[in-house]
Amino acid sequence: MSLDKAGSRGRRLETLARYLSDPEAATRQEYKNMDEGGWITRDRCLVWVRPRLAYWPRGDPHLQTLSSMLCEQHEDTLQFTRDHLLLRDGGVVAVDWAVETRPGGAAGRNRWEGRKKHQSEGKALGCFTTTPPVLLVIPQSWGGMTAHLRVLCHQAMRQGFYVVVFHARGTGGCPLTTARLTEFGDPADLEQTVAYVHNRHPSSVLVAVSEGSGSGILLSYLGESGSSSYLTAAAAISPVLLGQLWFETALPPIYRCWGLFQRKMKLSRYASSFRGVLDVNQVLKCSTLRDFEETLFCSSVQLQHRASRPLNSGLSSGSHSPHGLAPSVAWALGERAYPAQDWDSYWERNEPLRDADEVAVPVLCICSRDDPLLPPASTLPLPLFQSNPYFLLALTNRGGHCGFTLEHRQERKGGRTEKEEVEGDNWSHIAVLEYFRVVADFLKGEESDGTSLGGTLREHSQAVQRSRSSIVAPPHRRRTTMMRRQRLEASEQSSEDTEEGNFTWKRSYTR
Repeated sequence: MSLDKAGSRGRRLETLARYLSDPEAATRQEYKNMDEGGWITRDRCLVWVRPRLAYWPRGDPHLQTLSSMLCEQHEDTLQFTRDHLLLRDGGVVAVDWAVETRPGGAAGRNRWEGRKKHQSEGKALGCFTTTPPVLLVIPQSWGGMTAHLRVLCHQAMRQGFYVVVFHARGTGGCPLTTARLTEFGDPADLEQTVAYVHNRHPSSVLVAVSEGSGSGILLSYLGESGSSSYLTAAAAISPVLLGQLWFETALPPIYRCWGLFQRKMKLSRYASSFRGVLDVNQVLKCSTLRDFEETLFCSSVQLQHRASRPLNSGLSSGSHSPHGLAPSVAWALGERAYPAQDWDSYWERNEPLRDADEVAVPVLCICSRDDPLLPPASTLPLPLFQSNPYFLLALTNRGGHCGFTLEHRQERKGGRTEKEEVEGDNWSHIAVLEYFRVVADFLKGEESDGTSLGGTLREHSQAVQRSRSSIVAPPHRRRTTMMRRQRLEASEQSSEDTEEGNFTWKRSYTR
């Protein structure tokens, strides 16, 4: 797309196109006329620069992190309608559709006028079209909607997206119908949910964004699905890129206690259902996230505790079917139907970046150097962003965990404009929605030129992979490929009404 055709919009699109096809050609190209920041590439990493993030005290990382979890930034006007999706193994996940906002009075009218002006300037991805884009939102791994996510949903709706929130089994008020919880990097439930959403809106662009540890299943899904993914683009805000390292890194006490409390509450709610396959009391005694995860999902730890308990303790020692699953279901799930043998083997099949080489859609990761919930920024897998054309990195000095609060615009400019009222005060929201718009516009330009994003990226990716060593993820054996084939083969054999192994959604979900 040339600069003469689209002005400043064209410059941003050209930067993305040039980066995706030839990263070195776009190195150090910066746009200084953008208010909230601009795209720039450094060392072949695409980075958003010059965001005017808040300084102390509003910019304190702990204050930003806690406020993003607990404090609503404006009047909560979101409403959701829920679908319950029945999965292949009998489990259930919840899919919440944001259906409307309720602007009231003069403030509501001003926001609506700002939305129309914002859309007329071309800033929205699919406003006032017959096929608006769909934004799939993935919360933290322990579930629930934070204030940060609610604001993101609010802003996305105002920019014309259909917004749908994914709640894993047993989280966000979703009932747990099987004695089986989702492992950190198991994308099976998300895979079926994405297919369901695509079935509901087959003509819409489908994009996804994760919050914090929710990146575990999003990145795993992108790696396992590869070029067959229904997603056009994805973003991860404050993502957990190296899962094992994250669990083994000590968290500040307040966040460790909060994370454990959320997970223990979920487990204790269904304690009676798990007692036949798990020592629930021992899991609830865990004092760290690593101990909790290992005791819950690793067979070596479970066997140790089982051997130390009386025979009538409530644990089933002779069960032939893991988690009470039917033999056909256990066979279809493959190795995930059984607990991992130990901590290392658990991460061989759950590390988020284990299949990073297979990712076939652009993924934007937004990280902060002062994030109190993640390991130090020095542990980021920078070789991944330097060598893989699908992974883009936005790294800021301030922002906390899912915070990224902008400085007060009233103080900077003497008041808020209508456009600013629509965009909000969270820089990560602005960056993510702008990123989706840029990718979508770039794809439209590629389609009109008769080329494709996949072909452009694939050519460069193949050239890069021929010249690089294995520096992306920890040296785990690639067992997920075999597991993925097993799952697909099982799906084809067990469903006579499906085509190419896809699930028959009309018979598998309830409202």
